[in-house]
Amino acid sequence: MEEKSGSKRFKMHRDFLKDSARQQVDFTQTAQVRRLPAPPLQKPIAAGAVVIELPEGAKSLQKAAKMPLGEVITRRESVRNFADEEFSLEELSAILWGTQGIREIVNDHTAVRTVPSAGSRHAFETYIVVRKVSGLSVGLYRYLPVDHKLEQIRLDEQLPQKAAAACLGQNFVAAAAVAFFWTVIPERMEWRYDLAAHKVLALDAGHVCQNLYLISTALGAGTCAIAAYDQASCDELLGVDGDDEFTIYAAPVGRCICDN
Repeated sequence: MEEKSGSKRFKMHRDFLKDSARQQVDFTQTAQVRRLPAPPLQKPIAAGAVVIELPEGAKSLQKAAKMPLGEVITRRESVRNFADEEFSLEELSAILWGTQGIREIVNDHTAVRTVPSAGSRHAFETYIVVRKVSGLSVGLYRYLPVDHKLEQIRLDEQLPQKAAAACLGQNFVAAAAVAFFWTVIPERMEWRYDLAAHKVLALDAGHVCQNLYLISTALGAGTCAIAAYDQASCDELLGVDGDDEFTIYAAPVGRCICDN
């Protein structure tokens, strides 16, 4: 009896991993089919915001990569010990472009990026807490993939420590050169897939973070994916409402302290 009771407790969450929701959706009535306006490719830039140019993304990645793909895959691992070393703006540009950069804009609501996404919906926004990047002050920034630029949100010398606290006291977050936080805007995916949107959102997050792992390794750096965080604290840290946009994943990046 105890085992059956435990199975019931997990059932709802296991069902999320299945594709059962797709059977509940009338795909002739989705917002896309009804020709309702699609959410934009990226959030608007705040009025009067400081916008920072980045080096060209693809060239930065090609220039900064230090090893071939086979070696990258062999070496890839989670890294939690970071050297107190600065990243160049070119290295940051390479990571941003390689995780969410746009290769082609198809129309005003569809873009081909450097990672796969269900229906090319790309429902994420990328926020970075910068601690040690050449040319950038310590603070919070948002990546603008359409423009391949950074929007400066706010400067705060204590932000790396606040980011670590929001990640349930995982202090290695504060030691990273830059910490990535991805938020999701579910409407971008719901517009096309309705109730079937949410499982593929979780899958898409994995695609993005795996690229971060591979690129970080190629740069001679490292990262560690973080799914354990305080939801309200992270949403507050990033300045998002926690409903229409909320934190879904995080990963600090820094130069490795390692034996090899």
